[in-house]
Amino acid sequence: MKSFAAATFLLATLAEVAQGHYIFQYLTANGQKGAQYQNIRKNTNNNSPVTGLSDANLRCNVGGASGSATTIVPVAAGSSVSFTADQAVYHQGPVSFYMTKVSDAASADGSTDWFKIKEIGPTFSGSQAKWDMSLTYSVNIPSCIAPGDYLLRIEQLGIHNPGSPPQFYISCAQVKVTGGGSKTLSPTTKIPGHVKSTDSGYTANIYSPDFKSYVLPGPKVATC
Repeated sequence: MKSFAAATFLLATLAEVAQGHYIFQYLTANGQKGAQYQNIRKNTNNNSPVTGLSDANLRCNVGGASGSATTIVPVAAGSSVSFTADQAVYHQGPVSFYMTKVSDAASADGSTDWFKIKEIGPTFSGSQAKWDMSLTYSVNIPSCIAPGDYLLRIEQLGIHNPGSPPQFYISCAQVKVTGGGSKTLSPTTKIPGHVKSTDSGYTANIYSPDFKSYVLPGPKVATC
């Protein structure tokens, strides 16, 4: 009887933990929301985060090293695209978007140079921080980048549990940019390597009374 009760408690605990996790599964481009994992590489770790700063899975999540089963969607330079998760983001932390130009979005492993195109941090009112914990996040494709295949990556970093490794929630979409220009955006970074263990935005304690400002980890946003 005790073992049954313990097993029931464990299952309930695991369900509660899983409910606090999320994964970005849908891409909206050209005003059309794609099917689940139609244009986003399907991960194999359910909705679990990646936590290792040197883990190659930081690129496109566990199981996302290639996207042969994923459609490449054409998007116009300067247009808006959106990532939607299976449930609203539950953990406090920043959101960042990255892109990398590749020869073939379906086979690229993400080892090329990435540039950040948008970041969303907290807003502060007095000593209170407010995080954007949404179901859907949107970003504009830079209008000046060269046409061609790209991986488009969203990263939400959960820093809700000081003392434990922050949690990366990641998805990569496969896009073919049309129009645009010829500018190479900078700064660029490798992933892993874009976030350092010494970055203040990685080590921040959001519950500290001194938490009154925040610098997002990673490189500066690249602009046209």
